[in-house]
Amino acid sequence: MRVLQIIDSLDAGGAERVAVNVANILSHNKDFKSYLCATRKEGLLKNSIDKNVGYLCLNKKSTFDVSAIKKLRQFVKKNNIDILHAHSTSYFIATLVKLLVPNIKIVWHDHYGYRAFTNVRKSRVLQFCSRYFSSIICVNNNLKNWSKKYLKTANVTYLPNFAIQDTIKPTTILKGKNGERILHLANLRPQKDHLTLLKTFKELLLMYPEYTLHCVGKNFEDEYAAQTMKHVYDLGLNDHVFFYGSRKDITNILDQSAICVLSSNSEGLPIALLEYGLAQKPVIATDVGDCANVIDDGVNGVIVEKENPKLLAKELMHLIENTSVAEAYAKQLKTKVENQYSKEVYLRELIKIYKATIDA
Repeated sequence: MRVLQIIDSLDAGGAERVAVNVANILSHNKDFKSYLCATRKEGLLKNSIDKNVGYLCLNKKSTFDVSAIKKLRQFVKKNNIDILHAHSTSYFIATLVKLLVPNIKIVWHDHYGYRAFTNVRKSRVLQFCSRYFSSIICVNNNLKNWSKKYLKTANVTYLPNFAIQDTIKPTTILKGKNGERILHLANLRPQKDHLTLLKTFKELLLMYPEYTLHCVGKNFEDEYAAQTMKHVYDLGLNDHVFFYGSRKDITNILDQSAICVLSSNSEGLPIALLEYGLAQKPVIATDVGDCANVIDDGVNGVIVEKENPKLLAKELMHLIENTSVAEAYAKQLKTKVENQYSKEVYLRELIKIYKATIDA
């Protein structure tokens, strides 16, 4: 079976990581020939693509970039692609290619957790395209229910994300003191709610002035990023909060961190949460998306309501003050992630979806 993963860019975001990871694990399965296409631009994750994966970058300049569409169509026909596995907004160009190559099958992968709470009128293009999808994969049940209700695709499946530990050579050295670093692994996007996290950290510093906060993720240099940096300055956190942009050596960064946090106000199923678990770190996450399916509150981590900095600070301080509890949570979370969110479990379920798609 020949499968092409399609993603807008190779920036180090959650959907992008899934697309690259899926392409890589398929490339080592004897029943598959694996390909990956970045439609708009390359990025940090390009170096993570396995040598066995057939690769294409379209450098698409606009929604209806005729040259890019033709290039993708030629690639599909030349390599006899069976399935276009389109991630996030790349469903549109996948649909255009299907109109040109009718026998191709589209599997659309929805990673955008906030979609389940948006006005359906903003999804008219997606609704139209969905009649050409053979299958939809959703990263949480809210998205699955939304797709079943509003889209025109019969086969909709919930498939939680998976994570793998990278083997990238360590290059990043976090500031601050060992054992007193808190890590937030998330791109600078509004749904990641850095403002709540900054307010939380301001509260925490009143009791633990030696602690530092480390934010790793792409800075898009937009209004949200500017607001975030302004809040750091306004809260007087310049000497305690550090931003590193996108980084490849995530395993190395996790090794230097004491506690990991996610402060999002919406999510699908964040890859960062699974990476925290694999690294055996104590974790606090907000109760959004499928975070509470991964974190069993009071068993393998802590779940708090979103946009509540005082509560988040309280729970962070509880973990700092109770190291034995934090270590027990971390151990339990690692076990759960390895058992339920491994690449082996994921691949087994994904192959079932692909086979059903081809047989339909």
